Amino acid sequence: MDETKERSFLLVAAVVLPSDLIRARRAVRSLVLPHQRRIHFHKERDDRRRQIVTAITTIGVQATVFDAVGHRTTKAARDACLAGLVEYAAKTSAARLVIERDDSTLKADQRLLFEEVRRAGIAGQLRYDHLKAHEECLLAIPDALAWCWARGGHWRTAVRAVVTESHRV
Repeated sequence: MDETKERSFLLVAAVVLPSDLIRARRAVRSLVLPHQRRIHFHKERDDRRRQIVTAITTIGVQATVFDAVGHRTTKAARDACLAGLVEYAAKTSAARLVIERDDSTLKADQRLLFEEVRRAGIAGQLRYDHLKAHEECLLAIPDALAWCWARGGHWRTAVRAVVTESHRV
């Protein structure tokens, strides 16, 4: 999962089935340019963005958007999105949640996730990891989707087929 704070706080969770992980990682790694450590979508040129979006739409990934419109603070918005994500993970029997690591939110995320996972009754079933984007190339997928969804217009239209659900939290 990844988020964007552009306009409102959005969290995007991209789902890749275990049977598709190798193929998906291979596809994303093939998009990383020489001298790039990872794809960071907002730093890419529009022609590269189109290339990345096209690749994402062919991987077979599905995504869910959590929109935290109306929360007073970024922390409240993030917490609402993470709680919604854990509820979604429980509903879909997700096995692993990978969150792009941000050291400024790490401890708070861990506390919240610990509480929400137990509240959802999935302790021991859902593993969650905070990784840097270069440690898990698939984090480029929700990064790109979040940017496109927040940007709106033709960018949102380009990823709409991949976004299967959208929730206000």
